[in-house]
Amino acid sequence: MTTTTTRPGTRLVDLFEYGLDAPICLTWELTYACNLSCAHCLSSSGRRDPRELSTAECKAVIDELEAMQVFYVNIGGGEPTVRPDFWELLDYATAHHVGVKFSTNGVRITPEVAERLAANDYVDVQISLDGATPEVNDAVRGPGSYDTALRAMRNLRDAGMKNFKLSVVCTRHNIPQMDAFKAIADEYGAQLRLTRLRPSGRGADVWDELHPRQEQQRELYDWLVAHGDSVLTGDSFFHLSAYGEALPGLNLCGAGRVVCLIDPVGDVYACPFAIHDEFLAGSIRQPGGFTRVWRESELFQGLREPQTGGACASCGFYDTCKGGCMAAKFFTGLPLDGPDPECVRGHGEELLARRPEDRAGIPKPSADHSHRTSPPRRRPVPVTLMTSRPERPPVSACEENPLAGLRLT
Repeated sequence: MTTTTTRPGTRLVDLFEYGLDAPICLTWELTYACNLSCAHCLSSSGRRDPRELSTAECKAVIDELEAMQVFYVNIGGGEPTVRPDFWELLDYATAHHVGVKFSTNGVRITPEVAERLAANDYVDVQISLDGATPEVNDAVRGPGSYDTALRAMRNLRDAGMKNFKLSVVCTRHNIPQMDAFKAIADEYGAQLRLTRLRPSGRGADVWDELHPRQEQQRELYDWLVAHGDSVLTGDSFFHLSAYGEALPGLNLCGAGRVVCLIDPVGDVYACPFAIHDEFLAGSIRQPGGFTRVWRESELFQGLREPQTGGACASCGFYDTCKGGCMAAKFFTGLPLDGPDPECVRGHGEELLARRPEDRAGIPKPSADHSHRTSPPRRRPVPVTLMTSRPERPPVSACEENPLAGLRLT
């Protein structure tokens, strides 16, 4: 894999800023279907989209990725394992030299599935857990989800799978549990992976109450400095580098440069946390497919231009934090050329305090596939079973809801 242009600079991160011929961190959400309704879901998943890419279209994307020499793809959702063709696509990808890392709540990781995964050296698994105790985790991810995740990890460990990932989204409720998360990962032979809570998808609705407080940001930074060599963070916490020492990982916003997202219907966005028309680069269903979008889209070309820093340019910490996360700014209503809402110098808090109380004008995600997209009704809802087959809509094979196919009147 080579850079698209030759630029001066000796650090690899300097070259990343100008983009690569192929992404090194490609996220592909295979489906919006999910058996859970996590409060902070970045893609507002729940219900399957009928326009979802077909098996043949997915295999065509994999063929492109192989030709582009993409080393691996991060598969997510939704819950990817509820797609009936998930295992077929996983086998197809690894047979075509594209490694697969997929995130799951563990619902389908049975002992038999765990053995199958452990036997494939080109597959990595991330089990999502957002609390080191059931009380903290299930408050965000739903009742029983803690036990489901631990059962999946136990099955993977017993199958002999090494260094699968325990993936944690950091919130103000689990920051005090970092040592406990590390102990759980060690117990099951997993590697701890921490990610930042972004105000994306349903996360935008709970960000104000869930994102770590200022003092917790420092607590997390100190913990990462002490444990960074054994914990994965990706590009989640580069904004914390303004505390002083740069953290391990990709310390810049890689959106459109080395990172992008393919969503379940084939739309390509600059970042998994920026599902909005503002960051839509194109569609793999257009002529030229994913390759053309990645290499020629006007949006990505613009993101690969040198960044000025805007209002942050005069800050002495700009070279380390790079102004923070684009998606976090956008979905909290802050200017893209201004500070991160969680700026460790406090500049983001000043701007957040000026937002209108009704949050008018703050962008919303472009799509919502949640199981419930409106507030619960406070009066009884009559339910009628439609027994006449021609009047009943077909139920998707991806639908996990036991009420699928019922019509409400």
